[in-house]
Amino acid sequence: MNTRVKAGLEILGDLFWLRPALVVLGCILLAQFGVWLETAHVAGFGPSSPDTNWGYSGGAEGARALLSAIASSNIGVAGTTFSITIAALTLASGQMGPRLLRNFIRDGRNQTVLGIFLGAFAYALMVLRTVRTVEEDPFVPHLAITGALVLALVAVGTLVWFVHHIATSINIETVVDAVQQDLCRAIATHTRDKPGAARPDDAPAGWASAATDGGYVQALDENALADRAYALGIRVILRVRPGDYVPSGFPIAFLSAPVEGAEAAILDAVTLGRRPAALQDPEYSVRQLVEIAVRALSPGINDPFTAGSVVDHLGDALCRIAPRHLPTGVVLREGRPALVHPVTDYDGLCDAMFHMIRQNAAGSVHVLGRMLDVLARVAEVERQPSRAAELSRHAGLVIAAARRDVADPSDLADLEDRYRRFRGASPAGI
Repeated sequence: MNTRVKAGLEILGDLFWLRPALVVLGCILLAQFGVWLETAHVAGFGPSSPDTNWGYSGGAEGARALLSAIASSNIGVAGTTFSITIAALTLASGQMGPRLLRNFIRDGRNQTVLGIFLGAFAYALMVLRTVRTVEEDPFVPHLAITGALVLALVAVGTLVWFVHHIATSINIETVVDAVQQDLCRAIATHTRDKPGAARPDDAPAGWASAATDGGYVQALDENALADRAYALGIRVILRVRPGDYVPSGFPIAFLSAPVEGAEAAILDAVTLGRRPAALQDPEYSVRQLVEIAVRALSPGINDPFTAGSVVDHLGDALCRIAPRHLPTGVVLREGRPALVHPVTDYDGLCDAMFHMIRQNAAGSVHVLGRMLDVLARVAEVERQPSRAAELSRHAGLVIAAARRDVADPSDLADLEDRYRRFRGASPAGI
């Protein structure tokens, strides 16, 4: 699938109204279909023969009262559902960070629940308009009204499930686990079984294009750009990666030689947007987890246990990366680099995971100790010396912060002991 199409689908997932609108449209069509079955004498009964019907068998006045009750109750419950959702979003924004709102908005279950209530309301209205009494050429769509009863019962069960879902989804452990699952999927997508090609040392001069409107890099179609660069006989070196913000007018690429058509190819391959996207940015979920930890360590919340849980999940992500290779950002064509672009390396990933947590955990023995334990566990499964050296660097920063900020000698001695265990776990012999 084209990268620009994938980026568009990613944006569609952020539209909270889209799925409810589709559900409402489906219910309207279903209501029309039920009325048509009645008027076309399908299923062996006519429009005014309730005695031969299964399901609803009342008259026009009862049908109108029933449909009115279903419509009014469902639109009321839809408003309650929306209010509960807004309350959950407000809680998530205040305690876990505004970037976590995206996870709640993209939750298809929340969108579907709202769509069911609105759809039941629209269904009842569409059927209600067709009910006529004896004075109005009598017509009662018994099959469609039976469908309204079924939808009402479904809405009741949905309401009970939704209350349970909201109560569990705002639990901090549930949120951390959900973001962790996104991070695991990003790791599986962005890592490789084999190492990539080495990055060339030479850098061509001259820029190829500028992002005239600016924005966040949401996606990069590297294969299409590499094919185009190879066809033009040049090498393209990009200066930005997914997740970076590009100022208006900033040159985003260099060429090995000026060639006509290269600028258009680069602009076609780079998708810019008004907000970051998780599509090709492996650090997106990392930043969400780190924000949860930093918020938990703020004086207003002061929840070191949540920060420690985040550190555990970050350590699990590093253990998943241990047997795999991160991309180098070099795309070869016929054995030669056609495209070179910046990527997230292991050092940058560790910096994104641990720097802000360590800086905000100054004096928190629990969090600093948990970081040393996690780094030691990752060092046990990591076999690449360069990565082990990076883990050792972060462990050194943690113990340096502890020596500076921890005043209790017994707590400091415990952290020193954990640091010694880390040094013994490192395969690099550090």
